[in-house]
Amino acid sequence: MKQGHYESKPLNTNGKIAWSMEENEIWHHLITRQLACIEGKACEEYLEGLAMLNLAENHVPQLVDVNRVLKKTSGWQLEPVPALINFDRFFALLASKRFPVATFLRSASDLDYLKEPDYFHEIFGHCAMLTHKAFADFTQLYGQLGVNATKAERVYLARLYWFTVEFGLIESSGDRSLYGGGILSSPAETEFAYSSDAPLRKKLDVIDVMRTPYRIDILQPVYFHLDSLDDLYDLQHLDLMTCVHRAMSLGLHPPCYPEKIA
Repeated sequence: MKQGHYESKPLNTNGKIAWSMEENEIWHHLITRQLACIEGKACEEYLEGLAMLNLAENHVPQLVDVNRVLKKTSGWQLEPVPALINFDRFFALLASKRFPVATFLRSASDLDYLKEPDYFHEIFGHCAMLTHKAFADFTQLYGQLGVNATKAERVYLARLYWFTVEFGLIESSGDRSLYGGGILSSPAETEFAYSSDAPLRKKLDVIDVMRTPYRIDILQPVYFHLDSLDDLYDLQHLDLMTCVHRAMSLGLHPPCYPEKIA
């Protein structure tokens, strides 16, 4: 299945992907660049998970190798998918502790930005956090809620995912660190979220998050932070669907970004 000009790569009978020499070189460039970029910025839990994964730098790692670590640490597994998938499948996978991973890698012309979530984004950005119980449990609960949500409710739930799993920060006693995969897989977003004075950084409030619009094609003008990843346990004890309905009744905040010109 194609998404844009990319085509997902098939798995062989051993569950492995035949990555090309060029793709191995692209992976090497992406991971070495990003490892340098996140130094001193990524949260400790992410770095601990990354150490467990022990991702290769000179070739694209295989799903089976990542799955071996995730199975042992959190019980999660990666599910190969053709880039973007519909919400029904997305929520169902998360609810069953399976994280969707697009089996294509960006080309040399798209090194700095790619609209679709590619293999590097999913593996480097998200998998280290899936070794952490609070993060993994929150992600599963999110999937379970989405399975039974209406189309309108899912739009509000999506903002909670966006501002935590994809673009979440931690701020405690003046120290800032990053845990969102959309940040940690992007050099520009890493620097912007961590160091820039331009974005607004707010303590995470679920209803506030659900009312905050976002765009996927710009550096985020607003980020939400936790005091620690253990705050995700607290979120799991909230009635999140009641929060969704409250956010829906209040309506969206004005966007913090210019309207996209078609």
